[in-house]
Amino acid sequence: MKMNQLGRSGLLVGEIGLGCMSLGTEEQKAVAIIHEALERGVNLLDTADLYDGGRNEELVGSAIRGRREQVVLATKVGNRRIPGQSGWSWDPSKAYILSAVKDSLRRLGTDYIDLYQLHGGTLDDSVDETIEAFEQLKREGVIRAYGISSIRPNVIREYAARSGIASVMSPYSVVDRRGEETVYPLLQEKGIGVIARGPLASGALAAGREPSKPVTDYEPGELAALREQLGRLTGPDRSLTQLAIRYSLSHPAVATVIPGASSREQLLQNISAAGAPPLSEEEIALVRRLSKANKYTLHRE
Repeated sequence: MKMNQLGRSGLLVGEIGLGCMSLGTEEQKAVAIIHEALERGVNLLDTADLYDGGRNEELVGSAIRGRREQVVLATKVGNRRIPGQSGWSWDPSKAYILSAVKDSLRRLGTDYIDLYQLHGGTLDDSVDETIEAFEQLKREGVIRAYGISSIRPNVIREYAARSGIASVMSPYSVVDRRGEETVYPLLQEKGIGVIARGPLASGALAAGREPSKPVTDYEPGELAALREQLGRLTGPDRSLTQLAIRYSLSHPAVATVIPGASSREQLLQNISAAGAPPLSEEEIALVRRLSKANKYTLHRE
């Protein structure tokens, strides 16, 4: 699998990673999927303390036991569960980040995290305090690099200007091209890597699958028509799944994509995109003509 540097972090990640959120909570099945991914060249595993109330981190920890050196381990912080209250509250404070990382390390069974990401963010946060927390953890060797997971252009710009983030995670696919307009050119200029999540749009762009939830900006009939039109770019050497992942990888700001997988079959379909031919400039242009150049409407300024 092709390896790319993640921003200026020095971390080398395979162009296709594994988004672990879809693994479920059954340990044997989840561990088997992760092991298969690692054996086939995947090295980036992305989880979060939020997923299944920490259970997902525990499963990833079980899977990487004895294999830690094979893995670029990414997790996230910022969503806090308060005892006695339902749901989660947002807490990007320095004190919480320095406390939460200890719980993530315990669940993951490791003494360091390769990429620690803020799981959201708003302009109302104390951004400098949040940055201080990540910088302190980096100095202490608890984390190797940090980034943010956000869909807010205004927040992304703040961190790009004021911090040493290595990466920004955001949704990017044929049917969600919002980053192309505002965010990705800036990140490319700054040398900040994009981790593209949702390249298959919850199955909407996967061969032999139907979307598991509605696709923003597309009515069901429009989505069906788009899938049919994209068939012009598929064939014996490139499935719809492979086409969709290769499109997300075609943007020069993107370092890696992290499709999820809830089965071995889905995992193998996703990883097979590493061996599919990249899209030519003409093919990229055609995909952009066929799809919508959707834009961020909120959090722009």
